[in-house]
Amino acid sequence: MRFHPTGAELVERNIPLTSISLHDSALATTKVARRSTTSWLDAWQSTTLAGLRYWSKAAARGTTPIGVAADGLRWLELVTTRRRPDWSTPNRLVESSGIMALRDFSAAGREDVRPTLIVPPQAGHHSCIVDYSARQSQVRTALEAGLRRTFVLEWLGATQETKNAGILDYLDSVRRAIARIGGPVNLIGDCQGGWLATIYAALHPDDVATLTIGGAPIDFHAGDSAITDFTRCAGGITPYRLAVELGGGVLDGRLMLSSFIGLQPETEISKQVDLLLNLDDDDYVERYRAFQDWYVFTQPIPGAMYLWAVEHLFIENELVRGTLELDGRLVSLGAIRCPVNLLAGTTDHITPPAQVFALADHVGTSRSDVTSTLTHGGHLGLFMGREALETAWRPMFEKIAARSLGTP
Repeated sequence: MRFHPTGAELVERNIPLTSISLHDSALATTKVARRSTTSWLDAWQSTTLAGLRYWSKAAARGTTPIGVAADGLRWLELVTTRRRPDWSTPNRLVESSGIMALRDFSAAGREDVRPTLIVPPQAGHHSCIVDYSARQSQVRTALEAGLRRTFVLEWLGATQETKNAGILDYLDSVRRAIARIGGPVNLIGDCQGGWLATIYAALHPDDVATLTIGGAPIDFHAGDSAITDFTRCAGGITPYRLAVELGGGVLDGRLMLSSFIGLQPETEISKQVDLLLNLDDDDYVERYRAFQDWYVFTQPIPGAMYLWAVEHLFIENELVRGTLELDGRLVSLGAIRCPVNLLAGTTDHITPPAQVFALADHVGTSRSDVTSTLTHGGHLGLFMGREALETAWRPMFEKIAARSLGTP
């Protein structure tokens, strides 16, 4: 498989970066250190309190030393045994390439409704985050809300054959999907899938009837973002290029997972400690298993795509600066004139609301056709949390469906 040269050359060439000043780097380093110290102190405190709660609970139950050992062994088995994540809703494979698979989740009836294409993140995890479980599924919520023709663009793990896939190849995957299902579509993007969908809508506005992004950074330097601080602290692209080189041209998904955990270690530690406290709750244990199966499973990312995003978006912030060029074309957000929906989480430390809502200031869409919704919870909860799905996504999907009827 051949890929656009703008992907492969990023892995090799030396990229001079000048937009990160010494002051920005020093300030970011201070913030990262402060955030890390606070996180580890919180983790230590929560672990100590949880330990006291466990022993108090064990004493109240009259747990013997053998029982304590049994708890420890069961906890260890639950922490270390993983299953491969998969889709929870029936679907059929429409087509695939080296980097993507197009899946059709459409329900019977209402063939006249406009098709919807969901673009999940490509961040080292399985794309089934949008169809996480029967009770927590963006796909099912869309179908129930009236978007009966719903498709998902699944991102596949990178291989040595696809490591040079770049931004143009990912945009072409979106183009191929829309051509297959018929446009214009309701285009929905989560996190990385959101900025990819936004770039596509700016380059091909006639293919997009409505644009919806959730937890997707558009202004990468807005708000208080742990990732932005870490990027500035790194001082340039060199550490990221080294990570790709160590992976043989791909970014190992396990490295991405470790980075996410490192941003909030107290969350990861609390999760494992809480499991120990709830070993006798079968429902809790199964919910833990389901989440960990998805979260711990990782897949590699094409190095070319990853380095392109780091340089042009995370460091240079070219999307909102209006300087992003692709294949000789300027990416103008003002070319987007369709209805736009923006969703953000109040406690999202990966993509703070300001980074998402910034899109409203740059699109050509009338203000009356831009909807901004703020929901409780953090980054992952925005895509799979039951509260976010019911209170934010469902009414938004219903609004989109009402616009889509009678427009095949």
